[in-house]
Amino acid sequence: MSEDGPSKRQADYAASFRDLRVYQASLELSLAIFEASRSFPKEERFSLTDQIRRSSRAVAANLTEAWAKRRYPAAFISKLSDSLGEIFETQSWLDQARQAGYLDDSTHQSLDSKCAHIGSMLRAMEHKADSFCGPRS
Repeated sequence: MSEDGPSKRQADYAASFRDLRVYQASLELSLAIFEASRSFPKEERFSLTDQIRRSSRAVAANLTEAWAKRRYPAAFISKLSDSLGEIFETQSWLDQARQAGYLDDSTHQSLDSKCAHIGSMLRAMEHKADSFCGPRS
C-alpha cells in the first residue's frame, strides 16, 4: 500500500478489513486518543472524553461496515464517507481539547497528523472504490 492509500494490487490482496493499513492506523489512533484522554478532567467524562473516544472508535467501525458492504459500490462509498466524517469530528474534538488545555500542542499535533493521514487513506479508497467493490470469488 502506498502512503496515499491502497493500490489495486493490494486491494485485491486484502482478505479482510483487518489487512487494510487504514484500519490498523485507525485502531492505533483510537488507542492513542484513549490514552491521551485518560487525563481529561472528571467533569468532561460524559461530554468531551466520551465524544472523542466514540468518534475515534467509529472510524474503524464504519470502515468495517464499508468492507462488509463492498459488494455494492454506493453502500461502500457511503460507509467510507461516514468513516471520513468521524475522522473530521475527532479532529474537532482534538481542537477543543487543546483549546481547553487538556492536550499540549505536541500531543495535539501528533494525534491530528494521524487523523489527517487516515483521512487521506479513506479519500483514496473512495476514489478507488472500484478496486474494492464487486463480486468476490
